[in-house]
Amino acid sequence: MLKLGVNIDHVATLREVRFRGQKGGEPCPVAAALTCEAAGAHGITAHLREDRRHIQDSDVQALRREINTRLNFEMAIAPEIVRFALKIKPDIVCLVPEKRQEITTEGGLEVAKQLTSLKRICTRMRKANIEVSLFINPDIQQIDASAQTGAQFIELHTGSYAEHFGNTRSRQRELNRLIAASTHAHSLGLRVNAGHGLNYNNLSSLHVVPYLEELNIGHSIVSRSIEAGLTKAVKEMLQLMKGYHS
Repeated sequence: MLKLGVNIDHVATLREVRFRGQKGGEPCPVAAALTCEAAGAHGITAHLREDRRHIQDSDVQALRREINTRLNFEMAIAPEIVRFALKIKPDIVCLVPEKRQEITTEGGLEVAKQLTSLKRICTRMRKANIEVSLFINPDIQQIDASAQTGAQFIELHTGSYAEHFGNTRSRQRELNRLIAASTHAHSLGLRVNAGHGLNYNNLSSLHVVPYLEELNIGHSIVSRSIEAGLTKAVKEMLQLMKGYHS
């Protein structure tokens, strides 16, 4: 069964527009996470960025206490964030590249260029019984490097697929890249998740990509929830995911 991890970052984005620097405020990311779980989500994803632009330390601490499914903690490899992850002990960390000027995470990790530091972080996480995923582009070189780090998972960056979805030829090219990447990762013993830019229009076409275990989706569900309500938004996404066979 293909699992859904709901990223609640942009619930916090909305809160921070009005309540930045204040305690409390609305909407509450933790309340949203619990609603997503009740609607059937299999996990909750949150990205504590170095600049704390949306999710705050206290949000992650509360998520760790309150949610009943898996906590997927997206994080840069900055020492401060690594220490925080080891203290919080999420179920899994997803290591991502991070740039202050970007609106959202753009592009995957350059694993081959950071192999030594990534190996070190993976070792520390595994000693703490925290699973590790690496957020990478669907690139064979990056997958080969990922297999050397000790990470159990990769998360394939689907942003290029989403960007080119409107062009049939380009869409198929990007799907072929994802199919090849997932197949190769599976052959190396890596487990495969995917995410970035997925929405209610482009998700079904992704069913041709084999070996996927989980999709991490946030912005589209949060956006849909403004019109339809969060419970319905999650259930509609889960319905689109039915029928996937790896």
